Amino acid sequence: MKSFVFAVAALCAGMTGAVAQETAVEAGEAAFRRCQACHRVGEDAANTIGPVLNDVLGRVAGTYPNYVYSPVMVEAGRNGLVWTVETLSQFVASPKKFLPGNKMALAGMRNAEDRRNLVAYMRTLSPGYVPPAK
Repeated sequence: MKSFVFAVAALCAGMTGAVAQETAVEAGEAAFRRCQACHRVGEDAANTIGPVLNDVLGRVAGTYPNYVYSPVMVEAGRNGLVWTVETLSQFVASPKKFLPGNKMALAGMRNAEDRRNLVAYMRTLSPGYVPPAK
């Protein structure tokens, strides 16, 4: 009986985690609406004011094809900046503070939960992303 209770508890915990992740992704997709003024995602996405954000996680900064980045973004990529969950969250929190001189017009997404949700959504658009080993 004890093992049955533990199995049910583990199953429920897993479902709760999956539901929480799904909720975060949905909230992140809603948060992304703020980004759509400049960025596109999806199968037919094209660069606009900002670069396409498909597969952004794991991408070297300043390297999306056919987009003209600011010199500081290109240099940051040359110096090893790769978009990870952590670096993307830091950048979105305050783009001008994270990388002074970049072209990003967004003042920043101050709410940490909004950033976590946005990054959860970005992960769904970066299916090959493997977080760096810590």
